[in-house]
Amino acid sequence: MHGMNLGTLAFHDFDPVADADLVAPSTAKAASAVPELRVAAIDPELSDTDAFCEHYGIGLDVTGNCIIVEGRHAGVVSHAAVVVAGDARADINGVVRRTLHVHKLSFAPMRTAVDLTGMEYGGITPVGLPADWPILVDERLAAQDEVLIGSGIRASKILLPGSSLVALPGAVSLALRRE
Repeated sequence: MHGMNLGTLAFHDFDPVADADLVAPSTAKAASAVPELRVAAIDPELSDTDAFCEHYGIGLDVTGNCIIVEGRHAGVVSHAAVVVAGDARADINGVVRRTLHVHKLSFAPMRTAVDLTGMEYGGITPVGLPADWPILVDERLAAQDEVLIGSGIRASKILLPGSSLVALPGAVSLALRRE
């Protein structure tokens, strides 16, 4: 791993998560299942994908956004994660809603997403989410050799193979991009 253009970051800026205190507690706990996971400190003010990519010189196509959605079916509320590249929008009301078998789907409110994940808004990652949540990963992001994504906090990013996203519990690769 480390063939990706990391812009002004370098591979040596990324440490194994087991050796770093730069992730949310739930991410650290789940990191043992993803041994290739690495983490690097970033400016927390630049955690949002567009600002991060512009400042560090990294392509939007290799950065992942983890979006928490809330679905309703027969009065039951459920949650899931949708992971899509920074240069794309997920087909929330089409592919995602049908895949989750819900009648109504929306972005989870910020407070709900933070409370349920134990992660900081703007740094939510699929690594360490509740085990019973579906994780829908866009197939183009899953096919990347390396992906940069949130760490559960705004002060760092994690680097991992796209295939590791799909190997997470409850994860599936789908064509999620809205064209």
